[in-house]
Amino acid sequence: MTGASAGIGKATAKRFAAPARHDGASGTRDKVLMVARHEQRLVRAAREIEESVPGADVETLPLDLSDADAAKTLRDRAGATGLPVGALLCCAGAVPPPADPDAGDVAAVLTEWESAYRANVVTAVVAVEALVPSMTDGGGIVLYSSIAAYRGSGGSGGYGAAKAALHSYVHLLATRLGPRRISVNAIAPGYVAGTDLFGGALPAAREKTLIGQTVLGRAGDPVDVAELGHYLCSPPGAYITSQILQINGGSLHGV
Repeated sequence: MTGASAGIGKATAKRFAAPARHDGASGTRDKVLMVARHEQRLVRAAREIEESVPGADVETLPLDLSDADAAKTLRDRAGATGLPVGALLCCAGAVPPPADPDAGDVAAVLTEWESAYRANVVTAVVAVEALVPSMTDGGGIVLYSSIAAYRGSGGSGGYGAAKAALHSYVHLLATRLGPRRISVNAIAPGYVAGTDLFGGALPAAREKTLIGQTVLGRAGDPVDVAELGHYLCSPPGAYITSQILQINGGSLHGV
């Protein structure tokens, strides 16, 4: 589980740490390896899960996955658990500070785009390529996209483009891993409250606008996305692959 220190990633880690419900085996639960860049926040998130989910089996790995050198560290740590990888959920991502495209500073725009791809695409590719060899046949991979892949982010041009790039990677992986019955999908959330994506500084008026765009009249919750991610990696969701699943309260109707 990457990006596991906060928001959707932390909620997803908590969902996987809880007893399984899909097969009625209430005592069955997963071992969860929580990966994120910031060690203190990661340890704090793991502690919260352990306190709220009795019997949770979680480990932490502070690691920046935006560099290929991180692949060996991740692979070795996963292997040290002695367990095969049954599911991989790539929740890491960030919106870089947007450059002003009208300022004529091409270098600044390029820096923004490179930062967006490194945080949202490279982190997923490194995690996937590091762990696919040790994945269980019949396992599941979920990459985290965004509604911005469909309509832009309204700020960073690179962010929406980076999330859209994950869609192509999903289809490539689904074809490549289909013979092993490994499902590969992406989740594209709309506005989800309680995350660090906006740096905790989303203006109230902007939040009101985003909620107003939904047909359900509410913001998404990290738990909403976590449940979908868990389902896609469970036996009932095993026949779903090569799909981009939108979860946005109807703010963008199915496309």
